Amino acid sequence: MNRIQTRFDALRTAGRRALIPYITAGDPDIGTTEALLHTLVASGADIIELGVPFSDPMADGPVIQRACERALAAGTRLRDVLALVRRFRERDADTPVVLMGYLNPVEAMGYAAFAEAAAQAGVDGVLTVDLPPEEAHELTQALLASDLDPIFLLAPTSTEARIRRIGALARGYLYYVSLKGVTGSARLNTGEVAEKVARIKALVDVPVGVGFGIRDADSAAAVARVADAVVVGSALVSRIEALAGDPQQLNAEIGALLGAMRTAMDAVTA
Repeated sequence: MNRIQTRFDALRTAGRRALIPYITAGDPDIGTTEALLHTLVASGADIIELGVPFSDPMADGPVIQRACERALAAGTRLRDVLALVRRFRERDADTPVVLMGYLNPVEAMGYAAFAEAAAQAGVDGVLTVDLPPEEAHELTQALLASDLDPIFLLAPTSTEARIRRIGALARGYLYYVSLKGVTGSARLNTGEVAEKVARIKALVDVPVGVGFGIRDADSAAAVARVADAVVVGSALVSRIEALAGDPQQLNAEIGALLGAMRTAMDAVTA
């Protein structure tokens, strides 16, 4: 049993939902990211999605696109991200870390080599947003061989057959993209999300997280009523962009936003 399953089991027993923040590794530099990882945990994060910067982040909107550009300009590469996770593990042995990004850097390293290096660094799961499950067999097998969870996306347009197929492949959790568009693109319709998540949960056995469109405590609480996990990204990354020159204020504001989400989520699931 890896850290992701352990965490979801504990949350289920406590009647709580997972709060999963996303930040881009190396934005604006690795040192800032390392400090933020611990701030996220202290502020209520249950699992962390750590973005691997890529030059063509096609699923992401302008906020995360710019984060990738800043991280790459600072020299952040996949091996730097793995080294960052390894340092994080020196202080935190329990919080699950999921690498989220695009296939090209993983393919360049080699699937088996990547999976082994990620596992040794302390990574728990991998989500490659541009790799459809129909083409994911080789990477999935490499991840599973290293006890890493392959995590997949579901869209509002996913059919019942596709939901079942992806649910059979996924480990850890499924990431339901609540909006048709890129990250940070619009406000979510919580009624539509509730209806879709209920359909998904009737078809799969793994926890279902919802991301895209979660901006504040109210939207996080609304999603916590219907999903197993709440994923927040652009709302955090936009603050990193605005406050990159003031690390103390940055950590304070990130902590306050995530803490407010945690409190609101716990209030509706208590």
